[in-house]
Amino acid sequence: MKKVLLLFFVVGSTLYAQKVTLPDGECQMHIDMVKNDAKQFTLTISHNEKCEVMLDHNKSKIVLISKKHESNVETKDTKSSTSTSNSNIDNLITLAKSKMGNSYMPAKAGPNHFDCSGFVYYVFKTNGITIPRTSLNQSKSGKKLKRNELKKGDILFFDTSNKNHVNHSGVYLGDGKFIHSSSGKAYGVTVSSLDKGFYLDKFRWGVRKIEGK
Repeated sequence: MKKVLLLFFVVGSTLYAQKVTLPDGECQMHIDMVKNDAKQFTLTISHNEKCEVMLDHNKSKIVLISKKHESNVETKDTKSSTSTSNSNIDNLITLAKSKMGNSYMPAKAGPNHFDCSGFVYYVFKTNGITIPRTSLNQSKSGKKLKRNELKKGDILFFDTSNKNHVNHSGVYLGDGKFIHSSSGKAYGVTVSSLDKGFYLDKFRWGVRKIEGK
């Protein structure tokens, strides 16, 4: 998983970019056009199936991620994403809490540094459950759960910029608390309240990847 340095050239008021290929030789992205007018700056991107584009809204960055990053996460024996064992939830939360205090870092998915979705991705992947890498795609990976439907181990999604766009995720611990990798004051893995403070009006929905009692 690597950041990308983009090379641009300009024709008139429109900005174009050459194709960018990550060192793995498979993940490729091309910025087709960046158009600037009086009201907005429009970026058009295309990429192949070997990579994923992540938007870090807090840092105003666009990051290209090779899907080979999955090989960098240690996994246990393959398990069903619909496991009914509560021990799987307990193991996931134990792992998540063991990362308390680890620093936030954009485009990182462990084992010692995480962005928000990278943290969620890591704790699930390490417990044998494959989920999408970005918070936006994670939020589309299951049935939407309301606040009163949440259970321990669910993935929570937030719009921290109030732009009607999911840009943050964490793992529900129960009792109104969730664990996440924050780019805010904590700047690392921390526990926050879902029902008061900053995240009270930022929560949008949850998704369940492990079925428990």
